[in-house]
Amino acid sequence: MKNTGTTGTNAVDWEARVDFDRLRGDRLARLKAQLDRSDLGALLAFDFTNIRYMTATHIGTWAMDKLIRFSLLTRNSDPISWDFGSAAKHHALYNPWLDVTTAEMDADPDSPHENAPRPRLERGARAGISTLRGAFTPDAGIAEGVAKKIKRELDKFGLADQPLGVDVIELPILFALQQEGIEVVDGQQVFMEARRIKTGDEIRLLTQAASMVDAAYEELYRFLRPGVRENEAVGVVAKTLYDLGSEYVEGVNAISGERCSPHPHVFSDRLIRPGDPAFFDILHSFNGYRTCYYRTFAVGSASSAQRDAYSRAREYMDRAIALVRPGTTTADIVSLWPTAQEFGFPDEEAAFALQYGHGVGLSIWEKPIFSRLVSLEHPEVLQEGMVFALETYWPSADGWGAARIEEEVVVTADGCEVITKFPAEELIVAGRRYYTVDGPLNLERDSQSHLNTAWGRGEA
Repeated sequence: MKNTGTTGTNAVDWEARVDFDRLRGDRLARLKAQLDRSDLGALLAFDFTNIRYMTATHIGTWAMDKLIRFSLLTRNSDPISWDFGSAAKHHALYNPWLDVTTAEMDADPDSPHENAPRPRLERGARAGISTLRGAFTPDAGIAEGVAKKIKRELDKFGLADQPLGVDVIELPILFALQQEGIEVVDGQQVFMEARRIKTGDEIRLLTQAASMVDAAYEELYRFLRPGVRENEAVGVVAKTLYDLGSEYVEGVNAISGERCSPHPHVFSDRLIRPGDPAFFDILHSFNGYRTCYYRTFAVGSASSAQRDAYSRAREYMDRAIALVRPGTTTADIVSLWPTAQEFGFPDEEAAFALQYGHGVGLSIWEKPIFSRLVSLEHPEVLQEGMVFALETYWPSADGWGAARIEEEVVVTADGCEVITKFPAEELIVAGRRYYTVDGPLNLERDSQSHLNTAWGRGEA
């Protein structure tokens, strides 16, 4: 079964699709292997994407910015998940994988096993809560309670004297862990390295997520016309994705007209006008797996400057994709892209993320990273199974338009496959077609009408 193929979004008995049991097992195995290669005794996660990768639990996107849940994986145990209120009881009922283990110290000693997963001595789904980002009064001792829960497990599994890797953390929790005598170090790199190479099921989910954005762009193309607002375009995209089964529309960057240069990275209520450039970035999640997927349109018509900008952005994209294969480095890719000064910025930090690449998985910015800011001096080697997005940008010569293109690619044994399928090889004109007495209006034209005549340009 080809990993970059797509099926329906449901599970069925008559076709092999995503195997979620295999997905859970493969992710945890990768994380355990990376932990074993590190000098850490255990990993503590507060970041929702790391918790999901480790435990395959999810309580909704409303809680993603609250740091209220936490999960622990040690060298001698399977994951333990402390969760918000009744979510822990829900996990106990519906997440049976949290109650079995392959670790001897974690297992019920009275259960038969014969080298198979065994029931755990204690449940993996437990009630627990962090500090609500400071909403609890410090006098309540919530931070100290979290630290004592972690210390108990480290003592139980003989790892209290080894470093504890943490991904993100609130200062009261950090201080409470240190007060318990726990050495807290950066654990995010362990997660990022485990997540760097995607499994076949992950690639299938990433491709399915991209296919849903293909459909959203089709609806957006039909909707775009002079007189609609950027925020209305965001609504069309969000509805399409949720109707198709998205669990979370993280954002829709809708940028039009003079807002295209410089790129503001946020949509507005601007009214789209005839001849405007308009680019969009669609970020959503399907079963946790994300997209980051730009497309640029001209609305009604496109100026020569806009067409040239698009051609330049496309050239940088195509040259980069042509190099993608195992063994190529991120430095090889970014060397093909222009310097910040070439498109109007003083340095690479000021131009960051305009000529850019990043891994895509349970979050949208994973390893590897492609940027002149870091990649030339700290190159990363591309490997089969990586999934990442490449983004290019070029401002138009008229000083206010710009083009933005993004493709998501899967690194294969001998090259790559592009999984973002909405057409982008040439600039697409959206909006109603205009007709003159002589026939269809030329789609390559300046939005200032007089510049489309010899008299107006001062040539007659």
